[in-house]
Amino acid sequence: MPTVLDQFRLDGRVAIVTGASSGLGVVFAQALAQAGADLVLAARRENRLADTRKLVEPEGRRAVTVRADISDPGGCNAVVALAINEFGRVDILVNNAGVGTAVAATRETPEQFRAVIDINLNGCYWMAQACGRAMKPGSSIINISSVLGLTSLGLPQAAYSASKAGLIGLTRDLAQQWSGRKGIRVNALAPGYFASEMTDQLEGAFLTDRVVPRTALGRLGTPGELNGALLFLALVIGVLLIPVTTAWWAAIAALALLLVFIVAIAYNLSQGRTPDCHCFGQLHSAPAGKVT
Repeated sequence: MPTVLDQFRLDGRVAIVTGASSGLGVVFAQALAQAGADLVLAARRENRLADTRKLVEPEGRRAVTVRADISDPGGCNAVVALAINEFGRVDILVNNAGVGTAVAATRETPEQFRAVIDINLNGCYWMAQACGRAMKPGSSIINISSVLGLTSLGLPQAAYSASKAGLIGLTRDLAQQWSGRKGIRVNALAPGYFASEMTDQLEGAFLTDRVVPRTALGRLGTPGELNGALLFLALVIGVLLIPVTTAWWAAIAALALLLVFIVAIAYNLSQGRTPDCHCFGQLHSAPAGKVT
């Protein structure tokens, strides 16, 4: 008899992970492979992608790598074409690629601002668009936004914050366009601060004095703590989050979030880790009246 964890398998499904050369992209790729998915790993640093593939393949899954600049729509189309050629399908997109900057608004040049928007917002749209043309009903797009799309923590990050807030808006619109008509679910995760190359660039005092005190557990996130939420959104059973038009949408979303935490705890236990019932980020879905 199948166990509850068997319901959270991704066997036979194909996932594209952008920004798979470092940080959360590497962790997400490993989690998807452990759940049974084959992978297309995309990033600009092709040499680093080989390292990610070496981490994924011991899980018994196939993985192909491709150098891609998602700010170029043609590059996004090429990533999807590779997935179709290698695996015959695309079921999951993790729109994880992104860059971060901290430049005072009075000194930020148009080129600096556009460089962030072109990857963090425009690039995610081009990737979603390319996948949306190829995906079948039951597929899932997961956009990786940021808590800085919802609040600020004192750094001059106009471009980054604007791009991540825009990505949440983009998620809402694609969800209402595609969930009912195409059967493609579109959601977003908005992580807080995790130990990564991006946070390594920040001064230690900023993290200890500003970020940590505003975090419930008094620490940064650690790799793997978002995997439960990611897998929940990627799963076929995630179709329980279907479009509704009643005033009960908020209650349904709350129940779905509760299930996310249950899945995260079960996943951590299955990996031999002590579960940490703390959310470092936020989960975003469709607008009021639509939960996808």
